[in-house]
Amino acid sequence: MLAKNPVELPARKVFSKEELAQALRLAIIAELDAINLYEQLASASDDPLVKKVFLDVAKEEKTHVGEFLSLLKKLDPEQVKELEKGEKEVKELSGEK
Repeated sequence: MLAKNPVELPARKVFSKEELAQALRLAIIAELDAINLYEQLASASDDPLVKKVFLDVAKEEKTHVGEFLSLLKKLDPEQVKELEKGEKEVKELSGEK
């Protein structure tokens, strides 16, 4: 994994809501790193099967991002508000309503 793990995982500890949110953000970072890696490897391959497998695995990682983001949104209401705010800003800048 390219991102540094800021969360120490002590044995048999139950995470608080905040620690779970941090763990989910870390998991999202790991999945995004994996997506980039697999897509770069696919684009660097001239073997159609290798390319296809890398892109298929990258697609699966995108699903994992969605799963982790869904959990994060359940744990962190502020995150939901900021995601909505960001989406609204992009829509406004693009002229969407």
